[in-house]
Amino acid sequence: MSAALKPLRRPRLWLGLWIAAIVALVVVCLVPLDSLPPLPDNSDKVEHLLGYFLLAAAAVQLFGSRRALSLVAMGLIGLGIGIEFAQGYTAYRSSDPADALANTLGVLLGTATVLTPWRDLLLRMEERLAALLQR
Repeated sequence: MSAALKPLRRPRLWLGLWIAAIVALVVVCLVPLDSLPPLPDNSDKVEHLLGYFLLAAAAVQLFGSRRALSLVAMGLIGLGIGIEFAQGYTAYRSSDPADALANTLGVLLGTATVLTPWRDLLLRMEERLAALLQR
């Protein structure tokens, strides 16, 4: 599919799921708060950090080149900042620089998983599943 992606067995599936997760995050960040389930008080910074951590860690599973991963990380940081600006233009959400900071920190932490043994978890899972199905 692309030299930037890891040699996954189903790259389009995984890339599609990752893009769907990005779309879901954008929707959740821009819909009125009263249309979302209630969450614990003062948990929004953790939610921002966790959401962007998961997107960036998933990108580590998908993208194999340093250049591609760097571009994705910069794109996710830009998305997090852009969403905060967009929230300021709605009548029902507010922009918060601390949320943009939490988003950015989440991207940096998620991208840092490239330095761990978990960086190829999806590849290993696909290989094991293929081996099980061949038995």
